[in-house]
Amino acid sequence: MATRWDGDERGQGVGDATQLVPGVSELVTAFRQPNWVAEQPEAHLLPHIEDWCQRDGRLALIGADVDGTHAYVVELGWNGATAGVGEVRAAVFSLVGSFAEGATYVRQRRVAGDHGFRLRFEVGTGELAPETRFDSHGHVVVITVGFTP
Repeated sequence: MATRWDGDERGQGVGDATQLVPGVSELVTAFRQPNWVAEQPEAHLLPHIEDWCQRDGRLALIGADVDGTHAYVVELGWNGATAGVGEVRAAVFSLVGSFAEGATYVRQRRVAGDHGFRLRFEVGTGELAPETRFDSHGHVVVITVGFTP
């Protein structure tokens, strides 16, 4: 039996997540719309990121720039004490909450680095019609955190 976590005795879950599919599908549809990603993330997102980092203190902003795919690439360093992946993830999710819009996707990945690995969070966040007073739009943010586990 393939285990899903330490101490897993079932090897399988108890149900599915089909109730989430309609909402996820709405966001995927928006991601595919040409020109859905809004311009100037440095004006719309950076102030939230800077304010959060200053107030919280666990993450430090090292750099941010727009890449060739119009993603806002944010590099952060870990200021806290030695931490595990869960502590870093909790801090990043709090940071994402400072700029997240009505519909948000977050995917964590481990990226090989010079000293073990880094964490990369791929974030898509936006406003979807009819739940916004504006036209449907959003942002793609790639957050990389360097830390020592």
